[in-house]
Amino acid sequence: MRFALALEYDGSGFCGWQSQPNGLAVQDALELALAGMAGHPVRVAAAGRTDTGVHALSQVVHFDTTTVRPLSAWVRGINAHLPVGVRVLWAQEVDERFHARFDAFQRSYQYWLINQPVAPAIMSGKAGWFHQPLHLESMQQAATYLLGQHDFSAFRAAECQAKSPVKQMHIASVRAVGSSLMFDFCANAFLHHQVRNMVGALVYIGKGKYAPEYMLELLESRDRTQSPPTFSPDGLYLTGVGYDEGWGLPATSRRLEVGIA
Repeated sequence: MRFALALEYDGSGFCGWQSQPNGLAVQDALELALAGMAGHPVRVAAAGRTDTGVHALSQVVHFDTTTVRPLSAWVRGINAHLPVGVRVLWAQEVDERFHARFDAFQRSYQYWLINQPVAPAIMSGKAGWFHQPLHLESMQQAATYLLGQHDFSAFRAAECQAKSPVKQMHIASVRAVGSSLMFDFCANAFLHHQVRNMVGALVYIGKGKYAPEYMLELLESRDRTQSPPTFSPDGLYLTGVGYDEGWGLPATSRRLEVGIA
């Protein structure tokens, strides 16, 4: 049988999603918990690989097992074996053809940036931070240049393994929430560090170092060396994965609700 799971996790205590020799990745913790429930080794495949320090509100994975348990038992049992920074939200039996990564047609991310003179204490590790005032309208205008299909090589990490840098951006927006800024991105797929690199460029525009048109110049350059530094992972959240309704999955998208700052 094949099952899909949705996960929420705090990336602060893990070295990213993908399994590591030191066993400190989210995937390692989940597979260990699954093995305890299934009674045999289990490998999972995920919709996307998040980096060290990056969080998820709705990561989707699948796994295969011959063990029969009620769906509610999978959720409760796995959670009982997981560290406090990871939780299964739901479990669903799926067609054996379903693949969490290859059947996803889009991914969504949010970046929470606290914009104030003093770095946050309570939200340390949960939100990004920038000390200088940022011009919202300039950032909003710059974000519009990211919409549509582009070669995003200017925002691609050197170690990125994607076959093509061309992606389709459906949503790229910035809005104010109190003293914070919330960045929303949705695309068919993302390159390694792409969101953090786009946020870095938007921050440079927001602080007045460049005009909004600088974003278009970066896209056209296709040159990562021309772009600002990669921004902190702290405020980045994987918030949703899109699948065809025919798979019959529960909700695979959640929104980050900012209640502080």
